[in-house]
Amino acid sequence: MSLALQREVDLAGANTLGLPCIAERVAAPRTLPQLREALDLAKARDWPTLLLGGGSNLILPERLPGLVLRPAMADWWLEDDGAGGGRVHAGAGVVWHELVMALARRGLWGLENLALIPGHCGAAPIQNIGAYGVELCDVLEAVHLVHLDDGREAVLGPEDCAFGYRDSVFKQALAGRVVITRLIMRLSHRAAPRLAYGDLASRVGAAPTPLEVAEAVCAVRRDKLPDPASLGNAGSFFKNPVVSSAEAERLLQAHPDLPHFPQPRGRVKLAAGWLIDRCGLKGWRRGHFGVHDRQALVLVHHGGGSAEELLRFADAVAAEVRARFGIALEREPRLAEARAG
Repeated sequence: MSLALQREVDLAGANTLGLPCIAERVAAPRTLPQLREALDLAKARDWPTLLLGGGSNLILPERLPGLVLRPAMADWWLEDDGAGGGRVHAGAGVVWHELVMALARRGLWGLENLALIPGHCGAAPIQNIGAYGVELCDVLEAVHLVHLDDGREAVLGPEDCAFGYRDSVFKQALAGRVVITRLIMRLSHRAAPRLAYGDLASRVGAAPTPLEVAEAVCAVRRDKLPDPASLGNAGSFFKNPVVSSAEAERLLQAHPDLPHFPQPRGRVKLAAGWLIDRCGLKGWRRGHFGVHDRQALVLVHHGGGSAEELLRFADAVAAEVRARFGIALEREPRLAEARAG
């Protein structure tokens, strides 16, 4: 076969949490024919399959049987619409942050607030990545994919993706059923800085460029978030809870300084990191895992731990928040599970 298979592959360096994991087999298709070849082989051999990109939003078990697919379509190109903007076509294997910075250097607006988010483009729609007031769904135009069961291609528009806060059809009805191969995102040359979140506005001038905004976002994230290369983590481990206005009012009466952000349909988003911090958990450590000492929303791996231990630690953090505030926290990273073809 033209597609190489690796066997007994150590994936500890392929997930940002740095969890120990051995994959029975790994394939990294660079083209659609290679992807279909891998899918056909998995189906013929009845191998369960798992999709793995940059490993930034997955909790890996100690062993993954069957076949791990790592889409490696790493090309991207720009399509000018002739009206002050255009579209970027990006393969699933393109490193997200590298793409964001390349586009910002070209003076294109749209992705700059999403700088330094780890992972590959193919994973971006799954949890509708977002930061500093921008979500992927704000710019996404189309998702190209291949169905695992029969290899057929399909293209989904934003309305088909059921995007929500850190949610999409790829975490629901299509979870484990498709391989995302390419994204199309619309961009603009017209200035459109979004600086309302955090202290971004104070870090840039009156008329910033996309690159200046992206660099400011990087600076903020580096100030608050640990580098996975030196301290294992998956970024924000918990979603910011979204509650009813009545629930938010109850909490604000007791905690007037609680950060809160109005949402559609009268809902209110709360800051999970603030809730964890107020429980006195910032910097807390148990065994091989801990709460980061500068950003309580981030759980860190000090080495030597397992997925099971991490999940127990996360449950302990969530239990403290529920006990004090009556708010349930939901984790962002997904527990990896190989699925039968």
